[in-house]
Amino acid sequence: MKIRRLAYNDSDFDVSLRALLAREADTGEEIQGVVADILRQVRSEGDAALCRLTTEFDHWPCTAETMVIDRARMEQAWHSVSAADRQALTLAAERIRSYHQQQCEREQGWSYTDSVGMTLGQRITPLDRVGLYVPGGKAAYPSSVLMNAVPATVAGVNEIVMVVPTPHGVVNELVLAAAFIGGVQRGFAVGGAQGVAALAYGTESVPAVDKIVGPGNKFVAAAKRQVFGTCGIDMIAGPSEIVVVADGGDPVWLAADFLSQAEHDEAAQSILIATDAALLDQVAVAIERHLETLPRAEIARKSCAEHGALIAVESLAQAAEVVNIIAPEHLELAVEDPDRLLPRIRHAGAIFIGHFVPEAVGDYVAGPNHVLPTNRTARFSSPLGVYDFQKRSSIIRGSRAALQQIGGDAAHLAHQEGLQAHARTIELRLEDKGTQ
Repeated sequence: MKIRRLAYNDSDFDVSLRALLAREADTGEEIQGVVADILRQVRSEGDAALCRLTTEFDHWPCTAETMVIDRARMEQAWHSVSAADRQALTLAAERIRSYHQQQCEREQGWSYTDSVGMTLGQRITPLDRVGLYVPGGKAAYPSSVLMNAVPATVAGVNEIVMVVPTPHGVVNELVLAAAFIGGVQRGFAVGGAQGVAALAYGTESVPAVDKIVGPGNKFVAAAKRQVFGTCGIDMIAGPSEIVVVADGGDPVWLAADFLSQAEHDEAAQSILIATDAALLDQVAVAIERHLETLPRAEIARKSCAEHGALIAVESLAQAAEVVNIIAPEHLELAVEDPDRLLPRIRHAGAIFIGHFVPEAVGDYVAGPNHVLPTNRTARFSSPLGVYDFQKRSSIIRGSRAALQQIGGDAAHLAHQEGLQAHARTIELRLEDKGTQ
C-alpha cells in the first residue's frame, strides 16, 4: 500500500495539502431530498411513519410498543454484561463525570453593578430535554453514549431520550448498559433520518427534544442540518481524523496511533508529521506490519491509501503551522518537549501530550469528551461539553436613576433607526415623575 508523502519545503506543498484535506461530506441534492421526504413523513404521520420507515430500513417489525426501550430494559442489559464490562463502563463514567463537573463549576452565572447603578449579569440554566443519537451499523459505541449522556446529566438536563438503530432487531447490550449508567431515562429502537425527525418534531411515543446530540452516517448528518432551528444540534460530525507530530519515538507505537482512526471507516484520515524523514520510512513499514493482523485492516488500508499522509518538516515550528492549517479532531504531540510546542498550536479538538497518552485513552477513560469538531471545524468549534447542554440568559436590572443617565441616548438611537415605539417606551418613563 502506498501512503501519500508530502514535504513542507516542496513548491507544491500548499496545493497538495489542500487536496489532502478536501474530504467534502456526501450531502448532495439526492441525499438532501431523500432526507427531506423522510422528515416530512415523520412530521405529518408520527409513529406510523417512524415504524414503517424503521421496518423498511432496519429489517425488523417495528411497532409503537416494540420500539420502546425503558429503564428496566437498560438495567437488565447492565446486569447481563460481564463484570469486566461493568468495571470499564463505571471507570469511564466516573472520569467523564469528574471532568465535566469541573466544567460545570466554571460555567456559573455572574453579575455586577455598573457606574450608573444598573445590575447586569448572566444566568445559566440547563436544557429541559435532550435527544441522544447513538449510531448502529458497522460498529456500536457505548463510549459515545457516556460521552453524550454524562455531561448532560452533570449540566442538569431534566430528561435524556436516546434513539438507537437496531438492524434486524439486534440490540447491543453494551450500548444499553452504558445508557443505564449514563443516566438516559428512556430510549427507542429507531435510527437514521427518521430517528432524528422523531426527536425534532415528536411523535405519539417519542417526545420532541430541545437539542439533538450524537454522531451518525450521512443521512443522520443531513437530517440534523435540516431540523436545526426546530431544535438545536451539537455539530455536524464528519469522518474521524488524527494528526501525530513526532520528532522521534518508537515507529511501531506511532504506526499504531496512525491506524487508530483509520480503522473507524474508509473516509477517516490519519496524518503523521515528522522532523525526521527516516522515521517516516520506519513508520510506513510498521503500518504494513500492523495491517497484517488488524481485524479491520481492509477498512484501515483504504483509509490510509485514500486519505492518509506522511509529511516531512524541517522543524517543529513548521509542524505547528501544518497542524493549524489542518485543525485536526485529534492531535498527538509525540515529541521530546511538548510543552514548548503546545503554545504554537491554535486549532485542534483534543491534544494528547507526550508519548504515553495515545488518542485511544481519550476515546474511553481520560475524562475529556471524545465528541470533537472534525473536517477543520476546530478552527471555530469546541469539544462537546457541559456548555452544550446549557443556555444563557442576560440579566438587566435598573432603577429610575440609572434610566435617567442612559435612557436619553437609547431613545435617540431608536429614533435614528425609525423605531418610534421603542423610543416611546423610554421617553414615557423619563417624563414620568412618579416614584416607581
